[in-house]
Amino acid sequence: MSATSDVRLNVQLAPEQKELIEEAAARLGKSTSDFAVSTLVREARHVIHADSVTHLTDRDRDLFIALLDDTGAEPTEALRAATTQFEQEID
Repeated sequence: MSATSDVRLNVQLAPEQKELIEEAAARLGKSTSDFAVSTLVREARHVIHADSVTHLTDRDRDLFIALLDDTGAEPTEALRAATTQFEQEID
């Protein structure tokens, strides 16, 4: 088996689901398999993207921005040590 060979994904559908999918595929001029694969891949990408995005309330966003804008804060010892280590590694 080559590294580029296709793999199968088997699913069981109710007859009504199969008919609906076949009709949608036909209306797009696609085979049922092409329609199913493209729809599954699109939805999988959507789920993965949605799960990787952090949503903030307006209050949380404003607090986050205020913290970024706060230039009066002094760096902690841990931040100073990390900066020193980073500078040593890039030299």
